[in-house]
Amino acid sequence: QAQLVESGGGLVQAGGSLRLSCAADKRTFSSYGMGWFRQAPGKERTFVAAISSSGGRGYYEDSVKGRFTISRDVTKATVYLQMNSLKAEDTGVYYCAVSRTPWTAVVGSRSPQDFTSWGQGTQVTVSS
Repeated sequence: QAQLVESGGGLVQAGGSLRLSCAADKRTFSSYGMGWFRQAPGKERTFVAAISSSGGRGYYEDSVKGRFTISRDVTKATVYLQMNSLKAEDTGVYYCAVSRTPWTAVVGSRSPQDFTSWGQGTQVTVSS
């Protein structure tokens, strides 16, 4: 099972920015898509963004479109989530995960059940 290490969370004022990072092993990174999910207190884990192993623009949950950008660095086997114009409702624990199949992110899956090898999570708190 892939080991994922997340970093970059923190406390930021509304309107601010953060960049999350998730490092994976190169074999996993080269073959599978990667996704970001978040979980607010008392709520279920929900999809934020994902990107296939070939890269490209990725795809997003509607509320973060135009504000968040997912990208990947092949040389570092790392996926990033650049979060701009943060809102209080973006607060939560952010997790990265690996797609269960090489096709998961290609077909645009948003279900947590289609991802695996969850990282430990990183807290993002946006103060209003």
